[in-house]
Amino acid sequence: MKLFGTDGIRGHVGSFLTAPLTLEVGISAGKILKERVDLDRTNRANVIVIGQDSRTSGDMLSAAISAGLTAAGWNIWHIGLCPTPAVAYLTASNPQVFGGVMISASHNPPEDNGIKFFGDNGSKLCGETQQAIESLLESGLHVDLVNSSTNWGKYHEKSHLISDYQDSLQASIATNLNGLKVVLDLAYGSATRISLEVFRNLGAEVICLHQEPDGDRINVNCGSTHLEPLRAAVREHKADLGFAFDGDADRVLAVDSNGRVVDGDYILYLWGQELLENNQLPDSAIVTTVMANLGFERAWQKLGGNFVRTAVGDQYVHAEMMRSGAMLGGEQSGHVLCRHYAVSGDGLLAALHLAALAKQKAPLAELMDQSFQPYPQLLKNVRVEDRELRRNWQSCDVLVQAIALAERDLGDRGRILVRASGTEPLMRVMVEAETLDLAQHWTDSLSGLIEKQFVKL
Repeated sequence: MKLFGTDGIRGHVGSFLTAPLTLEVGISAGKILKERVDLDRTNRANVIVIGQDSRTSGDMLSAAISAGLTAAGWNIWHIGLCPTPAVAYLTASNPQVFGGVMISASHNPPEDNGIKFFGDNGSKLCGETQQAIESLLESGLHVDLVNSSTNWGKYHEKSHLISDYQDSLQASIATNLNGLKVVLDLAYGSATRISLEVFRNLGAEVICLHQEPDGDRINVNCGSTHLEPLRAAVREHKADLGFAFDGDADRVLAVDSNGRVVDGDYILYLWGQELLENNQLPDSAIVTTVMANLGFERAWQKLGGNFVRTAVGDQYVHAEMMRSGAMLGGEQSGHVLCRHYAVSGDGLLAALHLAALAKQKAPLAELMDQSFQPYPQLLKNVRVEDRELRRNWQSCDVLVQAIALAERDLGDRGRILVRASGTEPLMRVMVEAETLDLAQHWTDSLSGLIEKQFVKL
């Protein structure tokens, strides 16, 4: 039974993610965590924090996971609508909390939802623990373990704890944002909880888009996956910059005053440059993924920086950062982690620090002009419903040979990445090349071949 992908458990509610399954996941996770932790040694109470985004299925799934975890003996603190990083922060900072759960499908459409687990240090559960949860669930033994227990947990509403997270965000920057006009696209999701208040408290003039929590419209034509509304609003209001969050606000993309998109590569470069100048980057390192642009890599190396790539997924970035001691890392998609201030990727934190740079150093448009020129990079998604075909795509000799041919043709003029999404029923083809024509040619060729081989007509 394979439930966990690159970012927890995620899928369509009803056909994959159901209340009964979520209940059993809660029981199994609760039992595995109890087996693997000595609460006396960690000096933590048996408390797990649960948060959720605005999806209409969120109440159902948070109730189900809470029932499972309390059945396994854990006490629940439910903080309600919140960014995913708030759960990670409270898990790491509150001495009474051992773990956390976030009910969210991040940037996915409203009909999807997901479950993200956090351990006592605020990081996502390791692969070994995830596999143990899956194995116990598949065995069916979790039911017997609960039926023989009388050590049940209790459920508490603790929505006020979000203020602790908010205070930590505001305390993380050493300047005010007075004089900055900022547009925020809150995507009808988790960012609606505190983002407007945080920016206003720091002195910014704020224009908000999609600012009410709405589970039926979360991520729909808005947020970090649909930047046109933000770009239009920045131009209309003559704002200095704008930020768009995803559904659970652990990612952010920005737009400068000229309407240019500032993705995670640029955020990492600009923030990294500031940290490098202040001698706050061990080994001058930035950790990112195979998706990062070659232009970013070569520009960072020109600064004397060390550029480290991992597989796609913030858990891999985080693991490498912990292994190497790096303090800054993230993904092109806008998931940015700075360990000086946070234990997980945090879209709101990254937005605040980028805004602070724009206030202290130069307007964001000027910082962009001084940064780097990206290589043309194209990404095409091909919908492949069959999960086994996606997982085992490398057994398709025709596709593997086509990728090898493309790589030989590009040589050192670019690169190719083909992979199965860990969060959606998609095969992703990314081609980066010196010219747009060359990138377009191989993107079309490889995505067309995937459609022919894997998509049933």
